[in-house]
Amino acid sequence: MRISGITIPDSKRLEIGLTEVFGIGRVRAKRILTDAKVDFGKKPTELSSDEEARLSELVTAHNIEGELRRDISGNIKRLKDIKSYRGERHSRNLPSRGQRTKTNSRSVRGNVRKTMTSGRRKVDKK
Repeated sequence: MRISGITIPDSKRLEIGLTEVFGIGRVRAKRILTDAKVDFGKKPTELSSDEEARLSELVTAHNIEGELRRDISGNIKRLKDIKSYRGERHSRNLPSRGQRTKTNSRSVRGNVRKTMTSGRRKVDKK
């Protein structure tokens, strides 16, 4: 089964399989299945063509996939253009929501570790 260019896995239940589409999580998937009057536990291979059509219609009604990605990147670009604090953090590839950076955020900032030395250095005697 394909919805908006994304293949829904046949081995997973619809409740989980719909989350493969960017912009649809567990809660939205359950709401879509309830509105389409389809059982959560059904697999995509068990759907009738009528149920499939209702599902694809309800899914495409939401802002998903490419359109959602464009909106998100547009919002980030706007923050960078107005030079807001969050925009500056995005442009520097740092956390923008107040997380600490001394010990965390290693994957974004690179895995360079500073080792702590003991209080004094050894000096060679002559």
